Amino acid sequence: MIARTLTPVVLERARQLPVLTVTGPRQSGKTTLCRAAFPAKPYVSLETPDVREEATRDPRAFLARFPEGAILDEVQRAPELPSYLQEIVDTHKRNGEWILTGSQHFALVERITQSLAGRTAMLQLLPLSLEEIRTHRAPRTLDEQILLGGYPRLYDQDIPPQAWFADYVMNYVERDVRQIQEIGDLGAFQTFLRVCAGRVAQVLNLSALGADCGITHTTARRWLSVLEASYVAFQLRPLHRNVTKRLTKSPKLHFYDTGLAAHLLGIRTCEELAYHPLRGALFENWVVTEVLKWRWNRGLPTDLAYYRDARGTEIDLVVEKALDPIAVEIKAGQTPSFDVGAAFASLEATLRAVPAATRSMERCVVYGGERSVEIEGVRYQPWNEVERLDWS
Repeated sequence: MIARTLTPVVLERARQLPVLTVTGPRQSGKTTLCRAAFPAKPYVSLETPDVREEATRDPRAFLARFPEGAILDEVQRAPELPSYLQEIVDTHKRNGEWILTGSQHFALVERITQSLAGRTAMLQLLPLSLEEIRTHRAPRTLDEQILLGGYPRLYDQDIPPQAWFADYVMNYVERDVRQIQEIGDLGAFQTFLRVCAGRVAQVLNLSALGADCGITHTTARRWLSVLEASYVAFQLRPLHRNVTKRLTKSPKLHFYDTGLAAHLLGIRTCEELAYHPLRGALFENWVVTEVLKWRWNRGLPTDLAYYRDARGTEIDLVVEKALDPIAVEIKAGQTPSFDVGAAFASLEATLRAVPAATRSMERCVVYGGERSVEIEGVRYQPWNEVERLDWS
């Protein structure tokens, strides 16, 4: 088992509240993490049909089987259980009693926050970060890392990545999509999924996205919510502070795993990736998700955005802080000599225009090279040391 950075946070939060909920994509390692962190607790998978039937038919009797609590895996499959857990945890008043996991974000979180508000800690586990991969083995080349992504089974077991991703997509489309929302034409949804992969790290235009897939703007929005709910893709929102300067208001589309995105794009080898027009976008996506993993693995809120003004001046990633934000440009090139001064200056001027003025702004370029240098107040961080910066 590869050690997960989230483990100490999981143990700490379980000592503070009666319920701990861990969500994230399928196959991201939630079950393995929770069973390793709480080896004495009974484990129950609600994916098993007879177990799920028992839990939904008689929730009180089902939960009574576990007087000391349990790990309930894929709890979204029995959506009424959190309501019955409320009475139990209020009676027992024991922290760390119940551990819940789930791979469907919005519906599960809504159900749990309604029933267990103030009683549960919410954490999110994504596929392996570079920081976690490094504890298992030395990182591969940049292109190999983008193609492989971070799903743990691709590191724990000798599985050909393309076969694994093909099975993952098939199982996701055939099962999870239909659980979240009724979609009649799965073929059209698969096309939508591939077209979304072709827009990684790009500003989202739902009308254009729908037109390219032959669906309406409304359907594109609805299907995008399915990708978000199942931890396939997410929207990186634009920086928005109370300023008069006109900024871009549309989010950027990112995938949680670049290996999956590359598979959907039909990229199978490093040679294909090296000359692919979306290599830079996939690298940007990879860096954004690495920073997101760093923060979530430490129990921190997302607090990430990107910046673009009306003239098209852009900063790929901003770690938002009230006084000391981190501005990050992402460049796939291997030489630390990029013209980034104007973009950083534009962002800093925007930040200083708000009433609570920015005290300082850290300027960073994460690039495809392997040497850490500082040039004219800008830190150039190599891709294979991205996790060694403090992103808090």
